[in-house]
Amino acid sequence: MKDEMGLYYYPFPGNKQIRTYVRGYEGDIWFRLWNKEDPGLWLEHGWVPYGAIKVAASMFKRGNFDPDQAYDIRVAKALLEETG
Repeated sequence: MKDEMGLYYYPFPGNKQIRTYVRGYEGDIWFRLWNKEDPGLWLEHGWVPYGAIKVAASMFKRGNFDPDQAYDIRVAKALLEETG
Protein backbone atom coordinates (compact mmCIF):
# COMPACT_ATOMS: atom_id res chain seq x y z
CA MET A 1 0.00 0.00 0.00
CA LYS A 2 1.08 3.58 -0.43
CA ASP A 3 0.15 6.94 1.05
CA GLU A 4 1.74 10.39 1.27
CA MET A 5 4.48 9.03 3.60
CA GLY A 6 5.45 6.17 1.28
CA LEU A 7 5.07 2.41 0.83
CA TYR A 8 3.85 0.46 3.82
CA TYR A 9 2.41 -2.80 5.09
CA TYR A 10 0.67 -3.85 8.28
CA PRO A 11 3.22 -5.87 10.28
CA PHE A 12 0.56 -7.13 12.67
CA PRO A 13 -2.42 -7.78 10.35
CA GLY A 14 -4.98 -7.68 13.13
CA ASN A 15 -3.81 -4.19 14.16
CA LYS A 16 -4.33 -1.53 11.50
CA GLN A 17 -3.02 1.13 13.91
CA ILE A 18 0.60 0.18 13.17
CA ARG A 19 2.34 0.41 9.80
CA THR A 20 5.84 -0.40 8.65
CA TYR A 21 7.08 1.89 5.90
CA VAL A 22 9.80 0.71 3.51
CA ARG A 23 12.13 2.30 1.00
CA GLY A 24 15.22 1.41 -0.94
CA TYR A 25 18.19 3.63 -0.15
CA GLU A 26 21.96 3.30 -0.60
CA GLY A 27 21.60 -0.28 -1.84
CA ASP A 28 19.71 -1.44 1.24
CA ILE A 29 16.12 -1.64 2.40
CA TRP A 30 15.20 0.82 5.12
CA PHE A 31 12.26 0.66 7.52
CA ARG A 32 10.29 3.10 9.66
CA LEU A 33 7.39 2.43 12.02
CA TRP A 34 4.24 4.51 12.36
CA ASN A 35 1.72 4.00 15.14
CA LYS A 36 -1.60 5.85 15.26
CA GLU A 37 -1.63 5.53 19.07
CA ASP A 38 1.92 6.97 19.34
CA PRO A 39 2.34 9.80 16.81
CA GLY A 40 5.72 10.71 18.31
CA LEU A 41 7.16 7.39 17.17
CA TRP A 42 7.41 8.64 13.58
CA LEU A 43 9.23 11.78 14.68
CA GLU A 44 11.51 10.16 17.26
CA HIS A 45 12.68 7.22 15.16
CA GLY A 46 13.86 7.82 11.64
CA TRP A 47 14.58 5.43 8.81
CA VAL A 48 16.68 2.41 9.81
CA PRO A 49 18.59 0.09 7.44
CA TYR A 50 17.75 -3.60 7.59
CA GLY A 51 21.29 -4.54 8.66
CA ALA A 52 21.01 -2.41 11.79
CA ILE A 53 17.61 -3.91 12.54
CA LYS A 54 19.01 -7.45 12.37
CA VAL A 55 21.82 -6.56 14.79
CA ALA A 56 19.39 -4.95 17.23
CA ALA A 57 16.83 -7.78 16.90
CA SER A 58 19.41 -10.34 17.98
CA MET A 59 19.84 -8.41 21.23
CA PHE A 60 16.24 -7.56 21.99
CA LYS A 61 12.82 -9.12 22.00
CA ARG A 62 10.26 -8.01 24.52
CA GLY A 63 6.62 -8.65 25.14
CA ASN A 64 4.49 -8.96 22.05
CA PHE A 65 6.88 -7.01 19.82
CA ASP A 66 8.64 -9.27 17.33
CA PRO A 67 11.24 -7.30 15.33
CA ASP A 68 11.33 -9.99 12.63
CA GLN A 69 7.60 -9.53 12.06
CA ALA A 70 7.63 -5.74 12.33
CA TYR A 71 10.51 -5.49 9.86
CA ASP A 72 9.81 -8.31 7.41
CA ILE A 73 12.43 -8.22 4.68
CA ARG A 74 10.42 -10.51 2.37
CA VAL A 75 7.37 -8.26 2.47
CA ALA A 76 9.55 -5.18 2.01
CA LYS A 77 11.28 -6.65 -1.06
CA ALA A 78 7.93 -7.62 -2.56
CA LEU A 79 6.52 -4.12 -2.07
CA LEU A 80 9.58 -2.49 -3.61
CA GLU A 81 9.60 -4.86 -6.58
CA GLU A 82 5.88 -4.30 -7.12
CA THR A 83 6.34 -0.55 -7.40
CA GLY A 84 9.44 -0.74 -9.57
